[in-house]
Amino acid sequence: MTLLQVDELRVAIHRREKALLVLDGVSFAVSAGQCLGIVGESGCGKSLTLRATMGLLPRGAVRTGGEVRAGRGLAMVFQDSHASLDPTMRVGSFIADVVRRRRGASRAAGRRRAVELLAAVGVPDPDLRSRAYPHELSGGMRQRVAIALALATDPGVLLCDEPTTALDVTLQAEILRLLGKARAERGLGMVLVSHDVAVIRQVADVVAVMYAGQIIEAGPAPEVLGRPRHPYTRALIEAVPTLDGPAGRFRPIPGAPPDPANYTSACRFSPRCGHREAACQGVVPGIPALHARHRSSCIHEEAI
Repeated sequence: MTLLQVDELRVAIHRREKALLVLDGVSFAVSAGQCLGIVGESGCGKSLTLRATMGLLPRGAVRTGGEVRAGRGLAMVFQDSHASLDPTMRVGSFIADVVRRRRGASRAAGRRRAVELLAAVGVPDPDLRSRAYPHELSGGMRQRVAIALALATDPGVLLCDEPTTALDVTLQAEILRLLGKARAERGLGMVLVSHDVAVIRQVADVVAVMYAGQIIEAGPAPEVLGRPRHPYTRALIEAVPTLDGPAGRFRPIPGAPPDPANYTSACRFSPRCGHREAACQGVVPGIPALHARHRSSCIHEEAI
C-alpha cells in the first residue's frame, strides 16, 4: 500500500529578485514498511525535498508545482536534534504535549505515553530522563528523544533528514537500528536522506540519487548501488574511502555541482562527466515516481 506519493515537486527560491528553481520535478513513492534512501552530495536538494514534502520550507522558498499525497500522516526526524526540541521544556513534557494534542489525552496519560516512547527508543531510565532538559542529554540521547517525538504523532511515514550525521559510528549504528525497529514494528514507510552511501546501503530498500535538484537514478537498492546506470551514481560510490580493496580505490569527483542559477534542461552532471558528448546537451529523460524498475536519466544508461 502506498503511504506517500510525491509527483513532479518543484520549489523555487528568490535570489536578487529572481526565482531559481532548486527542486525540478522530483517524484517518488513510499509503501508501508519500505525505506526509500535519497543520496547525493551536499546542496543537491535532499533536505529541501523532505521539507517541501512536510510543508516546512525555509523563508524565501516557495513550492511552485507538484503534488504530495500522504495516507496516514508524516513526521520528521531532523539532522540537528536542537531543531526539533524546545530548549525551555523538559523532554518528557514536550513529548507529552504532542501526545495530548494528537490524541486529546489527559496530562497524566500524556506523561505516561512520553515515558513509554522514550523507553521504546532505548533511553535508559526513561522516567528520570523525561525530566531532563535537552542540554542535559548527550547528542545520541537527544536524537533518540527526537525519534520518540516523531513517533508520538503516530505517523504513517517517517522522514529522516541525515539523522546520524553528527554521531560517532557506534551511535550511528544504534540510531539506524532503532529506526529499522520502528519501521518493522509499526509498518512505517520511511524516507532517509544522506550523503553517506554506506548508510543508504545499510537501510534502504529503494534508492533515489539526487543531483542539482533532480532525481537522476532510482530503483531497487541492490541494483542502483551494485550496478549503477548513471555516471554520477558510479562516481559517488567510488568516492567513498574503503579500508579494504585495491589501493587507490578512493576517487573524488572532479569539479563541483552547478549553481541553481545555471540549471538547464540538459544533463547537469555533464560538465563533470567523463562520458559526456554533444547529445548530453539535449533534454534529459525523467524518472518515474514508482521504482519497480531501475531507471537512469543518462542517455548512455545501458553502457555505463
